[in-house]
This record gives sequence, C-alpha cells and structure tokens, in this order.
Amino acid sequence: TAHALGIAEYHGPRSQMMRCIDAPTMVKDGSGWGAMAGVSAAMLADFGFTGAPAVTVLGDEVAELWSDLGSRWLILDQYFKPYAVCRWAQPAIAGALQLRDAYQLHPSHIRAITVESFHQAIRLAGRTPANTEEAQYSLPFPVAAALVHGQLGPRQLSGAGLEDEQVLRLSQGIEMVESAAFSDRFPAQRFARVIIETDDGRRLDSGPVEATWSAEQPPTDEQLRQKFRWLAGDLLPPERVNEIEGKAWRCHQLADAAGLLEALLPPADLPPLERDHSAHIVSSQFQLGAADE
Repeated sequence: TAHALGIAEYHGPRSQMMRCIDAPTMVKDGSGWGAMAGVSAAMLADFGFTGAPAVTVLGDEVAELWSDLGSRWLILDQYFKPYAVCRWAQPAIAGALQLRDAYQLHPSHIRAITVESFHQAIRLAGRTPANTEEAQYSLPFPVAAALVHGQLGPRQLSGAGLEDEQVLRLSQGIEMVESAAFSDRFPAQRFARVIIETDDGRRLDSGPVEATWSAEQPPTDEQLRQKFRWLAGDLLPPERVNEIEGKAWRCHQLADAAGLLEALLPPADLPPLERDHSAHIVSSQFQLGAADE
C-alpha cells in the first residue's frame, strides 16, 4: 500500500482549477487521469514495483489529516448536485428558479437580470457556450436556461439547447457582480443573490440563496431517484430505467457487478456505430449528474 501511494502521488495529476474555469474543456480537473494513475499504481505495487514515500500521506506534517483513517468515511461527506453544472453556479440557478416559480415569470417579461455571487462563481462568465463543457462551466447561460425551461438537464445544456434564442437573449443580458460578503464566506459556503426586473416595473429579489443538496443537508433518497429517472428516462425505455435503478440502489446486495454492468451497456443487437453512440450518450448523461468541485 505504501508503494502504491508513492507511485500514485508521483504520477497523479491535478489540473489548475481556475484555468479549467476560464477555459472549460473535457479535462474535468484531471480527475480521470488521477483515477487511472491510482489504479495503475495499485496494480504496479501489487506486482512488486516500488515507489518513493508519499509525503502527502506519510509526512509528519499531514499526520492529523489521516488520523481518522478507517473510522471516518469521507465519501459519506460527498454531495450531489440538483442541476447539471458547476457547483459554484448552483445557488444562482436556485435563486432564479425560486423567483420564476414564485412569480410565474415568463421569459419574455424579463427586462434585466443581476446575479451577485462570490469571486470564483463570477469567473464562470461564458454567455454563449459552443459545447456542453462550456455550458456546464458557465453561470449566465444555465441561469437563463433555467428561467426559460424551468429545469436544467442535458437537453438544456447540449445540442439544440445551446442555440435556444430565448436563453441566449437572457444569458447575454445578465449582469454579474462580485459580492465581498459572499466571497468572504467561500469556500465554506456558496451564496448568490438574483435580482430580476420585469417589463412592468417590478424588481424581484431572491435574497441570499445557498447551494442546495449539500453534505450537511443532502437530498432525500426519493429526490435522488427522481433525478435518475428524469435523466435516464430521456434516453432509455421505462423497463430498462427501472432495472438499472433497482440494481444500482441495491448494489451492496449483489454477488458481483456483472448484472449492473450488463444493464448499463447498450443492447448487443444494436449496429456497432449506433451502439457506440448510445454508450457515449449514456455515459455523458450520468456524468452530467455527478458531483464536482
């Protein structure tokens, strides 16, 4: 294990976070390569390959960080996202949807939108995304899409959704303002405030809104299952959605992962090109619902 940690530390990349924010791409903070390096390191160590001591794990200065190893499970402190975009944009989207629902707003009646948030969220500045990565690492575009459609999923953040004229009109007109108070509370808390001015002169204010579905206030099991059914139901027939949900939800009771993997793969009788396309779409769909940052 010590050698595996040393090998993984040597090879494991970590992308520069704000550079990914300013230029959204598919690298996803280097998480994929980091996972590959970790698995490869464990396999190499198992075969006798040696690694230097992992100072990020074994160094005296970080001993406190690892003192609860085996007693505290950090994966239980993870969170899920209600919307398929960067966590930093979530409070602004929640605030916009609150106003939309409370006042039954129609996009054509919105004259101006102002979003106040912390510095890192304001850096999510792309307004006319050319692809889904740019849409996921934007703040104005998903806020506008949520106001137009009342929801935010793959259909709003990819394909034809990126060319929606109503969404683009609102996105380009959103004013983003950094709030010193919100910046001071980041990263422990993520806040935004949304102000919408309507064509009849009203000024609607969400007040400070915090990102929902945090580790401290997680979604209910039913909320998670509803999100899965919504995302998967866009692509798969109901019986297959139910099969995947049932096996994934009870995966701790499965003898092995073979049945779950089989349910996740495209049907074997699809033509090769269509099967590859289906697998790509399904994997992208699940990626859009994952946690990050």
